[in-house]
Order: sequence, then structure tokens, then C-alpha cells
Amino acid sequence: MSTVVDDTRRIAPRRGMNAGLLFALGAALSFGTSGVFARGLIDAGWSPGAAVTVRMWVAALVLLVPTLLALRGKWGIVRRHAGMVVLYGLLAVTLAQLCYFQAVAVMDVGIALLIEYTAPIAVIFWLWFRRGERPTRRSLLGAGIAFIGLVLMLDVLTGAQVNLGGILFAMGAMVGAATYFILSGKGDTGLPPIALAGLGLLIGSLGLTVAALVGVLPFEWTTADVEFRFVTVPWFVPVLAVGVISTALAYSFGIVSTRRLGSRLASFVALSEVVAAMVFSAIMLGQVPGPIQALGGALVLAGVVLVKLGEPAADEADANRADADRADADRADADDPSAVRPQVTVLDGV
Repeated sequence: MSTVVDDTRRIAPRRGMNAGLLFALGAALSFGTSGVFARGLIDAGWSPGAAVTVRMWVAALVLLVPTLLALRGKWGIVRRHAGMVVLYGLLAVTLAQLCYFQAVAVMDVGIALLIEYTAPIAVIFWLWFRRGERPTRRSLLGAGIAFIGLVLMLDVLTGAQVNLGGILFAMGAMVGAATYFILSGKGDTGLPPIALAGLGLLIGSLGLTVAALVGVLPFEWTTADVEFRFVTVPWFVPVLAVGVISTALAYSFGIVSTRRLGSRLASFVALSEVVAAMVFSAIMLGQVPGPIQALGGALVLAGVVLVKLGEPAADEADANRADADRADADRADADDPSAVRPQVTVLDGV
């Protein structure tokens, strides 16, 4: 059975943990640029559906050759885990992107983003109920603080109108984001991170293209120049930037970091994407956050730190897992009367 790597910090050395944090922050910074580039394209006349579909195709093509190289001699692994790869492409990529852009079409952007970013909370409870990995009180406190920080930072307390359909779409985006963290953390599949990212993006690109062709996803684009705060650039510059930096690089870094940190911690570090997006928006679009939003950003970072500190120690995790394994073995023996239980003699001093 596949396992989610290092959700209890069992095997990751300190060096691996530090490298994982660097990759996670790199992924958050890369993902954080997507809003700036996409907003420039949309203001120039692109539909959100066209912007996200082109974004995925550029990223998939950029990662195509590295993916093929990484999979030399490993196509049997792809066949064995084809279901997981397809789920990653359809849920973690297509569902998350499609539902988010559908949500912002009918409701306030801040509320839609807030609902999607409850994904880390969903990851914690999924690991709790599915794998029995009970979060510590400190982790739960960090989750609560991070949630409050997001509420303040996204400025959703201004009485914006709520659309039921938009809420459902945003919840779909949350499911896609949570799936991204959980599937990215499966480290016993043998699939190289770059290959999972490349295959997932290719499947996601095909899914978005089909959605556009059948009319589910509005698709409009233009070759007009794109204006930012300090510069005007040709349309292909933000297209390449959002595909290479905000997608190909971001997804690759994200998978590497999740395999090193585990789904729970990586998902909370990824909350810094919102902080990065606000910084890039202030520089490139002139959207400077107010004092309340700045306070929210500080609370998000504080919540991430608490979640990290709340991860159980390695010896505690090993003891809990050993107890669970012994309990499973005892239940199996009890259910099988024919099972032969070996007698073990323990000698003092051995």
C-alpha cells in the first residue's frame, strides 16, 4: 500500500528537512507569481480559462523532455501507478484550476481563494481519519491561527455577496489542492518528482482543453501587449513566465518538498504562497496590502511555525506506529484460529 512520506518526521534527517523547506518556499514563491502574470493577461483581454489552459500546456511542454529522460527504463512504474498519475492530473491539476476559475467568475475572488486554501486543514483531517495520524494540539492551534490569518489577509470581512454555485466550485478547488499535497507526498511509488509533475500537467492540459472544446471553460485570447505597473511587454512574455516559472518550476519544487516534508507540513508551508502573491501584486500591480492584511500575513507565518513545531518527534512516531502494527497483528491472529503463534523465550542479559 502506498504511504505518505514523512508525515510524522520518521526518517527525514535535519538536512533533508531544511532542503525540503527551501523547496517548499521556492514552490510557494513560484506559484505566487501566477496571479500577477494571469491578471496581466486577463486585463489585456484573455479569459481566465484561456490563461490557465495555455499556462498548463506551456508547463507540460517544458517538462516533456525531462519527464521522458527521468522515465527511461521506468515505464513499468508508470503502468503500475497509472491510476494515481491520472488522479493527480485530473484532480490536483485540472479540478483545482478549473473549479477555481469557475468560482471567481461568479463570486468574490477573496472568498473563493479562502475556501480553496482550507486545503491544508483538509489534509490534516484526511491523515487523521484515513491513516490515524492524530494532529497534536500545537498543530491544531497553528491551523486555527493560519486560518484566521487568511481571513484577515484576503479581506473577506467586507460583506461581499456569496454565491452558492461559487462556493461549490471553490470547494471543488479545495479538494483538488488537498489532492495535490496528498498525492505529491506518496514517496514509495518510484516515480521521479519531475515525471509525476510532467505527466500530471500533460493530463491536466488535456483535461482543460477538453473542457474548453465542449464549452465548459470559456476560451478567449488576444495578442495585445500586456501592461504591468512599470513595464509593458508582448503577450508571450507573461505566457511563458506563467507556464515556466509559475507552473513547471512550481509543481516540480512542490512535489520534491512534499516528499521531504510530508503532506501536512508542506501544505501549511505552501500557505506562504498567499504572502508571496501579495508582495508580487504590490510590486507589479500596485496593489499594496493594508495593515489588517499585513497582520493576516504575520498570523499565517506564525501558524506555519506552530504546525512545524507541533509535528511529533521521531521516537514518538515510531512508538505509535509500532503499537499500531502490533495491534493489527493481534487482530489478524484473533481472526485466524489456525494461525500458529511461535513461542519466544526471552533470555535475561541477551
